[in-house]
Amino acid sequence: MKKAQAVTRKRSALEQTVETFEKAVRDVDDARELLELGVQENDEPTIQEAEGLLPALEERVRKMELKRMLAGEADHASAIVSIHPGTGGTDAKDWAQMLLRMYLRWCEKRGFKTEILDFAEGEEAGIDGASFSVTGEFAFGHLKAENGVHRLVRISPFDANARRQTAFAAVEVTPDIEDDDETPTRGES
Repeated sequence: MKKAQAVTRKRSALEQTVETFEKAVRDVDDARELLELGVQENDEPTIQEAEGLLPALEERVRKMELKRMLAGEADHASAIVSIHPGTGGTDAKDWAQMLLRMYLRWCEKRGFKTEILDFAEGEEAGIDGASFSVTGEFAFGHLKAENGVHRLVRISPFDANARRQTAFAAVEVTPDIEDDDETPTRGES
C-alpha cells in the first residue's frame, strides 16, 4: 500500500513537472509570436507588451532550472548540519562559530526553520562544535554543496603579535530522511 502511494506521488510530481514545462513553452511561443507580429506591423505598443512578458518568463525558467538541479534523491529532504573546528586552535573555534552564524542567518533569510541540536562552546572563544536541523523545501539540496573543510586566512585577533593565521572547520550536511519503509523486507517481492 505504501509503495503504491509513493509511486502515485512520484507520478503526480512528474505530471506536474511536464505540465509546467509545456505551459512555459506555450508562453514563450506566444511571446515570440506577439513580438514577431509587433515587428511586422511596426506596432510599438505590441512590441513593448511582448518585451513586458520577458521578466516573468525568465523568472519561471530560473525556478524550473533550480528545481531540475535539485532533483537528487534526497534533495527534497530536511538537513542536519554539523560544524567542527579543525586545526588552528582558538582561531578555528572562532571560524566554526562564524560559519554557524552564517548558516543560521542564511537559513533564516531563505525561510527555513532551524533548531540547534547540539552546541559546545569553546573555552577562550568560538565553539567546540555544533549541530542543527534545517527544515524547509529542498533544504538538503541547497545545503549539500557546503559539505567539506572550510578555510579562513586572516590576521588573528587572538595572537598578540598579530600574525596571519590559517584556520579550518569541517562542515557535514546530511539529509534528514524519514524511514519510508519502501525497501521490501525479507520474503516480499
